[in-house]
Amino acid sequence: MIEDVQRHSVHTLVFRSLKRSHDMFLANQGLLPPVDEKADTIRKLAKARDNYGLVFDDVKKMKAMKQLQEVESGPTLPPPGATRDGEVLNNEAAVVPYTDTSLMQRPTQQSTQNQLNTLIRKAPTMPKPKWHAPWKLYRVIAGHLGWVRCVTVEPGNEWFATGAADRIIKIWDLASGQLKVSLTGHVSTVRGLAVSGRHPYLFSCGEDRQVKCWDLEYNKVIRHYHGHLSAVYSLSLHPTIDVLLTAGRDSTARVWDMRTKANVHTLTGHTHTVASVITQASEPQVITGSHDTTIRLWDLAAGKSLCTLTNHKKSVRSLVFHPTLYMFASGSPDNIKQWKCPDGKFIQNLSGHNAIVNCLAVNAEGVLVSGGDNGTLHFWDWRTGYNFQRLQAPVQPGSMDSEAGIFSMIFDQSGSRLITTEADKTIKIYREDDTATEESHPINWKPDILKRRKF
Repeated sequence: MIEDVQRHSVHTLVFRSLKRSHDMFLANQGLLPPVDEKADTIRKLAKARDNYGLVFDDVKKMKAMKQLQEVESGPTLPPPGATRDGEVLNNEAAVVPYTDTSLMQRPTQQSTQNQLNTLIRKAPTMPKPKWHAPWKLYRVIAGHLGWVRCVTVEPGNEWFATGAADRIIKIWDLASGQLKVSLTGHVSTVRGLAVSGRHPYLFSCGEDRQVKCWDLEYNKVIRHYHGHLSAVYSLSLHPTIDVLLTAGRDSTARVWDMRTKANVHTLTGHTHTVASVITQASEPQVITGSHDTTIRLWDLAAGKSLCTLTNHKKSVRSLVFHPTLYMFASGSPDNIKQWKCPDGKFIQNLSGHNAIVNCLAVNAEGVLVSGGDNGTLHFWDWRTGYNFQRLQAPVQPGSMDSEAGIFSMIFDQSGSRLITTEADKTIKIYREDDTATEESHPINWKPDILKRRKF
């Protein structure tokens, strides 16, 4: 009996609470903003276009072709003397006056043909890609005791340098792969390296917030650049001016005078780690990519941002300039995108590398390579975005399969060798397969498949 009373009282309280909530929302109904039907319609149209854009284009094309066929076949006229409701038409109605139907049809037919041509022209097609020889692994260099995070090749193409989590910078002979020098001085992981083409200097940066300038004639540190508040992840040297650019986890990129060690500009605007900074002699002279999913183009003289590219949906970890074209590429887990300088105009997506893309490299032949966090290498034709080869880097014996990440890569000065640094503590060098031909490795080109652009 007591339980029944308690149950009844609980039901009453719940009912009252529901009624009170209902009355409150009912009272507030008039305060809600009115539904903007126009905005709602535009949103639905945009969503439909995004999901079914190709279907809409095909329907338009089919309608235009049908209309063209109807125009070409001409209008259907009743024959003279036809009957209507069982009565013969009078002679006047039966006589069909002469008209030049070709003159009437011509403008309509021509406009329909123009419409059809426009639709066919708009349909995206994939141009035939240039044939590239497949790449193969020909040398594995072991020597570091930690993840190898960065690599650079000197302008004379005789040696290259690598930096790793063992805090050591190692210099290797490019032809033989033999170790030449080990440089110690960093107290944490070395994350960035660059060799000057104008001076005998090597620049390095790391997670110890230090940026160092090494004199390669004495193999000693001669300058420190102090200012970063956290780990420094990337650095780049301007090709014509004596300035150094660094970027890192403090969400800034900094411009340093190489000789005086002065912090000329601090490029602020990113809201997360700046993972990559690149520089060139022409505008825009500095481009940065960040984990905040944006790419910024900077005016080096003013130290201000020219524009921000927000097309990527995930963090941008790598940027690379094309050596001969006035373009650059950006790598992100969602897509690899190509852009045209100086305004950062979007050119095309390279889709299919379904991994965290840590690094990019491109040579003068138009071979773009992307390296993933899962040890995959994808080779692309720069002009068409055709993925002509995929490789899985072999893991060094004794390493775990999870240690298959590719952290950085670079082509040598000739563009014929590709150097990658990896999580299995090795450096791998790839080159083109000399024995491959267009017959043995044909291009799997299917022009009938429409190439859909995803923005």
